[in-house]
Amino acid sequence: MRIMIGADTYPPDVNGAARFAERLAGGLSGRGHEVHVVAPSPDGPAGSTEADGLTIHRIRSHRYPLQESFRVSLPWQARPETAALLGRVAPDVVHVQAHFSVGRGLAVAASETGFPLVATNHFMPENLLDHSFLPGFLHGPASRFAWRDLRRVFGRADAVTAPTPRAIDLLERATGLTGPAISCGIDADRYAGGAEDPTPSILFVGRLDQEKRVDELIRAVATLPAGLRLEIVGDGSRRAEWTALADRLGVADRVVFHGFVEEAELVAAYRRCAVFCMPGVAELQSLVTLEAMAAGKPVVAADAMALPHLVRPGRNGWLFPPGDVDALAAALLALLRDRDGRARMGAVSREIVAGHALEATLDAFEDVYARVLTPVAVPVAA
Repeated sequence: MRIMIGADTYPPDVNGAARFAERLAGGLSGRGHEVHVVAPSPDGPAGSTEADGLTIHRIRSHRYPLQESFRVSLPWQARPETAALLGRVAPDVVHVQAHFSVGRGLAVAASETGFPLVATNHFMPENLLDHSFLPGFLHGPASRFAWRDLRRVFGRADAVTAPTPRAIDLLERATGLTGPAISCGIDADRYAGGAEDPTPSILFVGRLDQEKRVDELIRAVATLPAGLRLEIVGDGSRRAEWTALADRLGVADRVVFHGFVEEAELVAAYRRCAVFCMPGVAELQSLVTLEAMAAGKPVVAADAMALPHLVRPGRNGWLFPPGDVDALAAALLALLRDRDGRARMGAVSREIVAGHALEATLDAFEDVYARVLTPVAVPVAA
C-alpha cells in the first residue's frame, strides 16, 4: 500500500506521539509499504526528504511562543500544503495522528476528495491547557470546546482508533466516536538487558509539564532515606520550578535532571534504575512506561487514565491515588527495599509488554487499512 501518515509532532520532537508516529512509519516501511510522512518542519521551511525508506514531507512551521523547542504549522498554511501533497502522492490510505493543523488539513482534504481516512487519537486537553494563556476557570469550557473540535475533524474518518480501552472510552464519552483500541506497540528487545545500579534509584521519563506531576515525585523522594537517587529524563515548562523545589526540599544532591538525552542514554537509564515512576494523570497509554517495563522494571504509577492497563498492583508494581505523596513514597520505599520483589515484578512487566509487541500493532493497522479500502457491498433491490 501507499500510506500517508499525518503527524503534528514528529522527531526530532521528543514526546510519545512523535515516537509512535516514527515507529509506525518505520515499521510499515519495513513491511514493504510505500510510506509518506507529513509533519511540521523542524526549522521552518517546507521541503521533502527521503531517509530509511521513508519520504518525509515537511510543512512550513513557526516556533510555538510558549515552548521554545516546539514548532507548529499555521492552519491557513497547512491546509493548502497538505491538500497539494495529498493530490501529488495519491495514497491508498491516509492515517492522521492528530486533529491540529497538519492532521486537520489532511483529514479535510482526504474526506473531500474520497481518499480512505483513518484517525488515531493521542489527545487529551489536559496535555495542552498548561501551555495556554487561559486562566484556570476557563479550562473546563476550553476542554469541552477542544473535544467538539476533535469531533468535527475525526468525524470525517472511515475508522477511528486510540491506544487503550480507557482512551477509547474517553473518546466515546467526549465525542461519541469509537473504534478499536490498538496499542502504540514497542520493540521490547531494544530495552532488555543490563543490570540496575548497586544503589537503587528511581527513574522518571517524560515532559516536565504540569500534568506529569513530577513535583509529587520530588516531594515523595524528599521523605525517603538519604542515598536514594531520582533521575529525571526530559524537559519542559516546569523544569526550573521543579529544580528549585528539589533545592528547597534539600534533595538537590540526589535529584538529577538530565534533560533530553539520546536513545542510547535513555536505554541505559531504563536498565540501571531500580523502579520506574509515572505520576502523570493524562496518559492515554504511556510509551515510556512500556519501555521501562520492557527493561524489566517494576512500576509505581498514578491510578489515573490508562496507567492501570499497564500496572497490575502487587504483580508488576503499585498504583497510588494521584496527589497522595505519602502513598507514593510508601510504594517506592517498599520496592526499593525489596530486591527480590523488584526482580519478580520486573519479570511480570516483561510478560505484560509481550502483549504490546510492535509487530502486533502493525498487523492491527494493516487490518484497519484493508477494511477502509474494501468497498461495502450495497444490496440491490429486486
